Amino acid sequence: MSEPTRIVLVGATGLIGRVVMAEAVDRPDIHLVAVARREVPLPKGARLEMLLSDTEHWPDAIAAGRPHTVVIALGTTIKAVGGDKVAFRAVDHDLVLECAAAAKAAGARQLIVVSSVGAEFASKNFYLSVKGEVEDKLAKLHFERLDLLRPGLLRGHRDGPARPAERLGMMLSPLVDLLMLGKLRQYRSVRDRDLARVILSLAGAKQRGRFIHHHDEFRRLLRR
Repeated sequence: MSEPTRIVLVGATGLIGRVVMAEAVDRPDIHLVAVARREVPLPKGARLEMLLSDTEHWPDAIAAGRPHTVVIALGTTIKAVGGDKVAFRAVDHDLVLECAAAAKAAGARQLIVVSSVGAEFASKNFYLSVKGEVEDKLAKLHFERLDLLRPGLLRGHRDGPARPAERLGMMLSPLVDLLMLGKLRQYRSVRDRDLARVILSLAGAKQRGRFIHHHDEFRRLLRR
């Protein structure tokens, strides 16, 4: 039997991180190490390592996980930080790149990062510009394999009260998705569980290179 793929998950307390842990239950081909700032209830039957520390010590935690693959599922919103662009960049740019550099230093051959549909450095949208800038910088770290996931609206249960616009968006998304055809298909919403399954299906992939995944690629990977 081959050795399990060692995955270090950064951002374990977030929407996607929690579901990745749940989907990894009963997966003997995966050894999951979760890195977070605070404790989070673990899914029933979970067998994983949880490393808790302040973000300044996350590089040490990533190294301690001895990863083959590192998954970065970090992110906030402009609204969540009160419109503070500096605070937003501190998470979605600085912390993501610090964790990626730590993954490279720890010997990880593969990096999987949850980005956003529409990510482009030249975008006039600040959020999408930062996401695109980060993607460009991640490519320069030269992992053997880099997987960039660009989901549309993420559908799932988040901690705390849902924002009105977010709640409305999730309610309407199944209908709106049907109207998104052609190039607009990439903007279709994605269930948190589906994205978690995509992440785990990509972990340990042998083909080298940089891969950008949108909605239709998610569906293909889920059918595989």
